[in-house]
Amino acid sequence: MPVLLLAIAVAAIDQGIKYYVQSHMTLGMSIPVINSVFHITYILNPGAAFGMLEHQTKLFVVVAFILLASLVYFYRQIAAGHWLLRLGAGLLAGGAAGNVIDRVTTGYVVDFLDFRIWPVFNSADIAIVTGVSCLIYILLFLPEMLPGSTPGRPKKEG
Repeated sequence: MPVLLLAIAVAAIDQGIKYYVQSHMTLGMSIPVINSVFHITYILNPGAAFGMLEHQTKLFVVVAFILLASLVYFYRQIAAGHWLLRLGAGLLAGGAAGNVIDRVTTGYVVDFLDFRIWPVFNSADIAIVTGVSCLIYILLFLPEMLPGSTPGRPKKEG
């Protein structure tokens, strides 16, 4: 799947789920899916992960636009790269776009996945973490798959 198409799909799915949550639940409402383990809980998060940097909307929007602009700028290299690089970039960009749409429209991010032992999060957060994990995996274990690297280059010892 092309990187930009994946990013658009991730953002659209994220926004669709958030729209459904917002239109069918009231703020603070929690629906148990597995009692005391997993709930759908509608909250508005003014910060980043774990509520850090509350109300820094401009900062988050600027960072997301830099990320998305970088994806556009490096699109040819990413599109020609390893499938895991394309997957990671698409998930990261789509998740960032999904959350930035929330921030621009409301100043908050809609969160709803509540595992009770972890702060409430959303589908865009899952895409971001999965995308970053793919990129870290490539950097650590498949650096020869990065665009611009020489295939089969010897690995450095020690």
